[in-house]
Amino acid sequence: MSDIKRQSRRTVYENRWMKVHEDVVTFPDGSNGIYGVVDKDDFVLIVPQHADGRFQLVQQFRYPVGGRYWEFPQGSWETKPGTDPEKVALAELEEETGYLAHSLTRLGHLFEACGFSNQGFHAFLATGLQEGRVNRDKEEQDMQTASFSLEAIHDMIRAGQIKDAPTIAALGLLAISEHG
Repeated sequence: MSDIKRQSRRTVYENRWMKVHEDVVTFPDGSNGIYGVVDKDDFVLIVPQHADGRFQLVQQFRYPVGGRYWEFPQGSWETKPGTDPEKVALAELEEETGYLAHSLTRLGHLFEACGFSNQGFHAFLATGLQEGRVNRDKEEQDMQTASFSLEAIHDMIRAGQIKDAPTIAALGLLAISEHG
């Protein structure tokens, strides 16, 4: 079977973080339809692991879902597209948690929600952590950070305190890596 083919694209919304497109498409059987596509640059997600095995998480209010949840540090540099993801990961880790990493290991690349967005994320394991300096963006002013054992993280997922899909997916990447 052949792929879905885009016939035309209309950008219906755009800001510095994303574009939303409405695509007219042709399906493999020849019928036509539309797709709404959120076009966003990839981001990085960092799994910071302390020497004692605990993981550093951040918590902040997430406006689109109207709640505070714990997650691994993550972010992107909208003003510097194309920056090496490892460089972004190291900077985001310090910015959000105040920790520097001695070692960064790539865990993989996943798509966040490939049913409606092209955005993916690069996941990294950060080890050899040492204290640095927190330097959060204004959108992150309510952010908190704390460390948790893997067992506590599993409990937090079950209790609904962690609902961020990339965070949970990164735990899966960590589990199947040689470091997990």
